[in-house]
Amino acid sequence: MTAAPAPDGAPMPILSVRELSVEFVARHGRLTALDNVSLSIAAGEILGLVGESGAGKSLTGSAVIGLIEPPGRLSGGEIWLAGQRIDHLTGAAMRRIRGRRIGVVFQDPLTSLDPLQSIGAQLIETIRTHLPLSSSEARSRAIDLLQEVGIAAAAARLSAYPHEFSGGMRQRVVIALALAPGPELIIADEPTTALDVSVQAQIIALLKRLCRQSGTAILLITHDMGVIAAAADRVAVMYAGRLIETGTARALIAAPRHPYSRGLMGSIPSLARPRPRLVQIPGAMPGLADLPAGCAFHPRCPAVLARCRVERPLLQGEDGSQVACWVASETAERA
Repeated sequence: MTAAPAPDGAPMPILSVRELSVEFVARHGRLTALDNVSLSIAAGEILGLVGESGAGKSLTGSAVIGLIEPPGRLSGGEIWLAGQRIDHLTGAAMRRIRGRRIGVVFQDPLTSLDPLQSIGAQLIETIRTHLPLSSSEARSRAIDLLQEVGIAAAAARLSAYPHEFSGGMRQRVVIALALAPGPELIIADEPTTALDVSVQAQIIALLKRLCRQSGTAILLITHDMGVIAAAADRVAVMYAGRLIETGTARALIAAPRHPYSRGLMGSIPSLARPRPRLVQIPGAMPGLADLPAGCAFHPRCPAVLARCRVERPLLQGEDGSQVACWVASETAERA
């Protein structure tokens, strides 16, 4: 297998997505759901992928793990995992990677846990599916994993069923399942949305600790800029299937350049700087069949220019910070 080239002097990223496009075949033609999406994640790094519902965040995660089914298909681009191209693999080959090298944490843990099997049975089955361990060795690893994610009395809880756990504990079990084979990459798709604020903070802290300790790369998919601020090292903002801004979490949160990113940040309450009124982005995400010409955000943009309505901006920038916005480009030129 040919390895993906890495930039000179740079370590090979765990995940590299290059100009990825996904389309769906409908009665009235082909609809582009992801349009030339490029991103990468290094070992031990958390990349936050943020945007409203319908932006294409979860679809990006599904494409990475090979779960795009007809009428959808990958229509362009490449996906590389630790130097191995995986977007063209057959179903059997992809199943060997999914779970073993790429773990997934979904929003609702009940969709990932079998209500008819004990927590221990599910963990042990997952471990033995991917690792050459005996039953006793797998049980010992299951206990270690539950302890690692903060489940007290782990050995005793192996015999418990999902309904006997709280929402936060179930999410910890799902994280343990994702970690069981020792994956290189974890895709966490809205892992805290169904949890209360205190449990959200615990799950975020857990993901950050596991990422740093094991060197696992994490793609954190969320609509919540507060979660991004607490967890991510870098951020990619997505709108209507396109990346519109990328940068370090600290820089993007402190000074977002795209009007959409500013709208997302302005909708978050702040204790340090109370706002008389939170920002509300007018309108809604356009449907795939109704994408406007030019910048897809221009019908909702408070700073729209004539150019925005007819010409699509491309991601531009340097030092890891990029933005696709004519308004931001003109502002930078004037400065």
